[in-house]
Amino acid sequence: MNRTFTPETKERGRPRRFDPDQALDQAMLVFRQKGFHAASMADLSAAMNLTAGSIYKAFTDKRTLFLQVFERYTSQRNADLRQRLQPYATGREKLVELLRFYLDSAHELEGRRGCLVVGSATELQVLDTELSALVRHAVSRNKAFLTALLHQGQQDGSVATGINVEAAAELMLCITFGLRVVGKIENIADREATIKLAMKLLD
Repeated sequence: MNRTFTPETKERGRPRRFDPDQALDQAMLVFRQKGFHAASMADLSAAMNLTAGSIYKAFTDKRTLFLQVFERYTSQRNADLRQRLQPYATGREKLVELLRFYLDSAHELEGRRGCLVVGSATELQVLDTELSALVRHAVSRNKAFLTALLHQGQQDGSVATGINVEAAAELMLCITFGLRVVGKIENIADREATIKLAMKLLD
């Protein structure tokens, strides 16, 4: 639901109006590219086109802003992924499309921007308890989703029944997160070949 915030500012004595969802999306780009600690208020102010005072009045502090951005990012990503997988019937087909989804996300500009979950996971040791728990939960949710797809594949016969699902889910998680790390630097040369190699793990 779109809302319009009107935090007070001292600029010409008038309140500045802005769309909070658009502001969160602009802040999201900064956090994706720089991480929580490296993102300065000056960076966020420039990206959001708001004064630091306006950001503090609307979002309290950088930490609260990050919490809202992280929730919005994971919600959007999960919805996009489920929409991509919806047309596919078997667990294996869904896993193939999931890998394609991550490869698309790791390509060109989107890839260079990075993944907020993966980037935050690399900062885990320097995040406070609540932020760390938030990131861990997001990673655990990704693993649980992969586990569910692998179980579905075994049930419908598209994934070998002898596969250790727990180990396979962990390995697939490493692959998907690794794709986002590589995407910060360069494009994957042959995306379909990468998918075929990864799926051989499930035969």
